[in-house]
Amino acid sequence: MQPKLAQSWLTYSAPVAAARAVGRPLVALESTIITHGMPYPENLRTAREVEAVIRDLGAEPATIALIGGRIHIGLSDEELELLGRSGQAAKVSRRDLPAVLASGGLGATTVAGTMICAALAGIEVFVTGGIGGVHRGAPQSFDISADLQELARTSVAVVCAGAKSILDIGLTLEYLETHGVPVLSCGQDNFAAFYTRDSGFRADYRLDDPADQARFIRTKWDLGLAGGVVLSTPVPEAAALPSEEIAALTDQALAEAQAQGISGKAVTPFLLARIKELTGGHSLAANIALVKHNAEVGARLALALARAGHGRVAV
Repeated sequence: MQPKLAQSWLTYSAPVAAARAVGRPLVALESTIITHGMPYPENLRTAREVEAVIRDLGAEPATIALIGGRIHIGLSDEELELLGRSGQAAKVSRRDLPAVLASGGLGATTVAGTMICAALAGIEVFVTGGIGGVHRGAPQSFDISADLQELARTSVAVVCAGAKSILDIGLTLEYLETHGVPVLSCGQDNFAAFYTRDSGFRADYRLDDPADQARFIRTKWDLGLAGGVVLSTPVPEAAALPSEEIAALTDQALAEAQAQGISGKAVTPFLLARIKELTGGHSLAANIALVKHNAEVGARLALALARAGHGRVAV
């Protein structure tokens, strides 16, 4: 599909259109965190709070979803409410975009789906909770998130609290290295692990200053090196959960998922919900804290990228 034809599928919200008109930086947000990542009403409240964080820092949030056969870049409060309450939205990754758009159904974009739509809209920064990755047992199941392939091919910077701790983080980082995706870390040397601050694996490079992050990313793209960049920043310390506790609960939840025959796209929502139950809601509090913190980091990066401009970057 040619870019102009693809863009004909996009509908911009009034605030996003206004920001585009004056050149205010945009920050993309996924919608599966609303439909599949958190229960109602925490999902809706968090979505609104995350958008407010980005606006307060001077950028404009663009939550992305599929509604009525259109890719919506930025959602009204009513559309956020629709997603938050529906319980029926499809999870939309790369393979699902044509089906959901063609049918006119309600779709919530994953990391991969959001990256595609953000790139079509010319948005360079995307904030999520944690990226998908190589699932435990993948050498037998071949269960690898489409997020990783999307990072290898689509030029969007993804700000996250590392990879979800339910994954095989070591293999996830190996996969990203093989496909030439740089992994940056902000605030610490090591890659983060969603509910916990430290995965035990080092990031490729540590860059704490948004201007340094922007120079790195702009240089990559100016060289014609297509594909995304992962910027990992840890969950705030006050909300972090002990790594040993999360590891044990994840093993328990994975065993339960296997026993119940849960697989594919249903695994992650099941695990997140089950871990919430097992932690008495503490994991949900950590999820909310980390995505709001990621929004701060992402907004500052978007502003720095806008200041860096395009073309050759001074280093």
